[in-house]
Amino acid sequence: MDFQLYSLAAAIVFNKLFFPDVSPAIGLIAAMATYGVGYVARLAGAVYFGRMGDRIGRKKVLFLTILLMGVSTTLIGALPTYATIGILAPVLLVALRLIQGFGAGAEIAGATVLLAEYAPARRRGLVASLVSLGTNSGTLAASGLWAILLAALSEEQLLSWGWRLPFLLSFLLMIFAVWLRRGLKESPVFEERADVVDGVALAHDEVESAVAVRDGDGSDVLAAGVRQRKGKAFFLALGLRFGQAGNSGLVQTFLVGYIATNLAVGRSVPTDAILYGSLLGFVTVPVIGMLGDRFGRRTLYLLITALTMVLAFPLMLLIASGSTAGVMLGMVLGLNVGVLGLFSLESVTMAELFGARTRFVQLAVAKEIGGILATAIGPVLAATLTAVTGSWWPIAAMLVVYSLITLISAYLAPETRGRDLVRLEDAA
Repeated sequence: MDFQLYSLAAAIVFNKLFFPDVSPAIGLIAAMATYGVGYVARLAGAVYFGRMGDRIGRKKVLFLTILLMGVSTTLIGALPTYATIGILAPVLLVALRLIQGFGAGAEIAGATVLLAEYAPARRRGLVASLVSLGTNSGTLAASGLWAILLAALSEEQLLSWGWRLPFLLSFLLMIFAVWLRRGLKESPVFEERADVVDGVALAHDEVESAVAVRDGDGSDVLAAGVRQRKGKAFFLALGLRFGQAGNSGLVQTFLVGYIATNLAVGRSVPTDAILYGSLLGFVTVPVIGMLGDRFGRRTLYLLITALTMVLAFPLMLLIASGSTAGVMLGMVLGLNVGVLGLFSLESVTMAELFGARTRFVQLAVAKEIGGILATAIGPVLAATLTAVTGSWWPIAAMLVVYSLITLISAYLAPETRGRDLVRLEDAA
């Protein structure tokens, strides 16, 4: 929810509030850039908190990350604008975005790992897809808040004080989340790992000593996890992430601003479309999770990415028609097929690809590098290409390219359905 509040604000009002002395097109590019810097901080957070989560457990990390995100998001709502303090306003905005991103770097990854490690193997796809539903709930709540503001307030009211409300109200969500996480139990997979002693994972040299003591030839489960050559599973996961992350940045962030700026439709139409698409996602996400449990992750990945590529140009043509119905239908389908459908699969597949010893950090880093390369850079690139060409076709082309990367990665990846998550080595 925190990140979607920001992404919609970046698309709708931040160009006017924090970058008012430039043209609308340049202002949109600058606002998308502030949106993107959060993903750079997320990578640092993924490395820092991911290693911590693999070392001391999942629960403690999830408690810290929500505090960082919640405080920084609330403070964004209290920021003075460019009209009040000049250039210092966007500087402070970027600083808070960086703090928000640092906390977010391990937030979704931690939730993904925790749910996947708790789930029964036969229903792991369905249970892990709850991460996607949680994210979708945040998207829905953020989009709903912005839809209400756009419908109820004049533009003057929105720009003077209305935009602050979603950020300030997010403080209540943070309080609830902190209370909820106090009652979490540690992941059973973390507690059962062969390298965990008294609730803390052994360091590399400690594992080597344990291997030598337990098994002179080094063939036990600890050796398998520590001495496996890393890399292949990580790059496969990164490729799987690319399609969902890139498509999300285009559909849920850039298109909202593009439609409001370039098409003759009501300013609330794109946010309403995200709202309706998120509602439909409560059906899409668990259905894809169950189908993944039934037919395998790899098969579903190939089908959904191929479908996204086929639909990319027709859906963008529908959106570019400028009709309210066309915008609605195009965005709702694009969100559910190219974003939420892939997210449902991504949640469980990436967790299953990695061994228990480095699952948290590898999953978090793969997610965030994919976010930087696709979700963060994508909207800025799309804003630049559409400004240069004066057309919508670069958006459709980017959807095809992002989905193709995931299609190739899914083809090369092993089937991970039902894998024992206590194993320390990666699946590839």
